[in-house]
Amino acid sequence: MFENPKQTRELQRQIARAAMLEHGRNVLQIEASAIAQLSHELGDDFPEAVEILLATRGRVIVSGMGKSGHIAHKIAATFSSTGLPAFFVHPAEAAHGDLGMIARGDVLVALSNSGATAELSAIMHHARALGCPVIGITSQRHSPMMQVATVGLILPRVREACPANVSPTTSTTLMLALGDALAVTVMRTRGVTRAQLEVLHPGGTIGSRLQPVNALMHASGELPLVAADMPMREVLLIMTEKSFGIAGVVDERGALLGTITDGDLRRKIDQLLTSTASGMMTADPKTIPEGTIAEDAFAMMTANKITALFVMDAEAPEKPVGLLHIHDLYRLGLA
Repeated sequence: MFENPKQTRELQRQIARAAMLEHGRNVLQIEASAIAQLSHELGDDFPEAVEILLATRGRVIVSGMGKSGHIAHKIAATFSSTGLPAFFVHPAEAAHGDLGMIARGDVLVALSNSGATAELSAIMHHARALGCPVIGITSQRHSPMMQVATVGLILPRVREACPANVSPTTSTTLMLALGDALAVTVMRTRGVTRAQLEVLHPGGTIGSRLQPVNALMHASGELPLVAADMPMREVLLIMTEKSFGIAGVVDERGALLGTITDGDLRRKIDQLLTSTASGMMTADPKTIPEGTIAEDAFAMMTANKITALFVMDAEAPEKPVGLLHIHDLYRLGLA
């Protein structure tokens, strides 16, 4: 029997893809296991490092060489994004004039898996000479770095995910995870609020999620509001004109009594020609107050399987001042 070359190639491709999937899963399992080990072994040095960061009156300088340097960049960015001023200093550049970027009152976070990175020596000794605390992150407890560091965070000595156990993979993942742990713990201890994070993240999806609904809602003439005694034939015209699939039913004071949705119209179609708005409405609808952030509004819509929420006046909570539709949130990338 002759083999079909096309079928043979497809079989070989499927075998290769299965091997790729297995390799990828193996890397993730190795690194996840290492993070779990780091979590288990984390000790009293961690809260000591957090206390140092909380007490600093200056900036946090993060430094490392090679792949550790790339992780140091990310840790510095994470610190800054959570309200702790930080920046990266290249240790080799520091030895050629950039040591002047470090001042009294700063904190140095130094990263080296081996703990023996020669380029870090100058910046660490300079920081200590200025009286700046040094937080060392390494896998070698008995190393030159640990002789200088004020406090050391020791990573477990684990195998790199690289098949040759050479390329920094697992070790840099541990550094990154530990940096996140420091930043988030500092943020939680300081009580950083969502409002403060919004100031630090005005752009992108993060900024969008933290926007107050006041900036997104439809207000004034766009609001689909109808009187309680309005005939349904007139309500239908307003709902069609506003195109939100919902109308708010209000009393003579402007207080929200209930809502009429497209779903209500279908369920009570036999009453359309004879009923008023109050007879068709669903009472006590879900609403949100002014100032609610977009993320929370989206969560309420999702939990209650609704597509719109009336936004209520902060000073007169019974009166609607805006309408937020789920499409407004989709446009922000919240779906």
